Amino acid sequence: MNAPPDVESLRLLVLVGELGSLGRAAGELGITQPSASKRLSALERRLGLPLVDRTRRGSRLTADGQVVAGRAQRVLDELAALMTSVEAQRGRLDATLRIAASMTVAEHLVPEWISELCTTHPDLHVGLHVTNSEHVPELLHGGEAEIGFIESPRVPRGLHSRTVATDRLLVVVAPTHPWARRRSPLTTYELAATPLVVRERGSGTRIALEQALRRAGAEEARPVLELGSATAVRGAVIAGTGPAVISELAVRTDVADGRLAPVHVEGVELRRSLRAVWPAGRSLVGPAADLLTIATSHR
Repeated sequence: MNAPPDVESLRLLVLVGELGSLGRAAGELGITQPSASKRLSALERRLGLPLVDRTRRGSRLTADGQVVAGRAQRVLDELAALMTSVEAQRGRLDATLRIAASMTVAEHLVPEWISELCTTHPDLHVGLHVTNSEHVPELLHGGEAEIGFIESPRVPRGLHSRTVATDRLLVVVAPTHPWARRRSPLTTYELAATPLVVRERGSGTRIALEQALRRAGAEEARPVLELGSATAVRGAVIAGTGPAVISELAVRTDVADGRLAPVHVEGVELRRSLRAVWPAGRSLVGPAADLLTIATSHR
């Protein structure tokens, strides 16, 4: 079976029928008359039918040409409808962006990225779903978000990722805690053996801490209190509940103002990558792609 004709050849044929002139049809498409003639001849060879009678008075469609042109017009109409639909869908895509982000990223990084994004997309509606790192993939796979941000050390299956920032976890205590006056570094085993104020299971901070302790050969952290946000954790530490391991982003101001004291720990790596993630096999487009560009530019 012959390959189907290209769209521009069909459009040329329809114009010849409407205008009765190959030259005028060529002008309408912005091509030369010799190019138009070659294109029509190629279309006739491909279909195996004579489509146009060329005379000194002009060009007119043959009987076969009229049948083909009528059907070609329906193809062109369907194609125009398709492109109109695509443009409408693209408009909706360009007008809305749904983001899923872990709490630390959502609280301390995403607002600045969104603000910059909205300067170039003033009509954009942004929806931000704040959750822990464990639940971000569910929202992406369920179609409830186009792009996500996680703190987990490993990228979940079925997701593409790109590092957008590096974060450091700090051991912090209230200024009245004995560790605040400690001169020697805390050991990994002391940290693991001490009841800590921790984030809930599934949070990127909790996962990063437990993996860091395992790599250092220590046991999992012993929680004295589990809380659902970094803000709650820092509040509990300031109140004297106990030490915590928390993102530097969340306590930078508290440390600078003396409300919290950082404690140096030896033998454990407490740095981690913050990543943008999106479903594998799918390319980021429109505002989601622009947001990723903004996020990576701030590294």
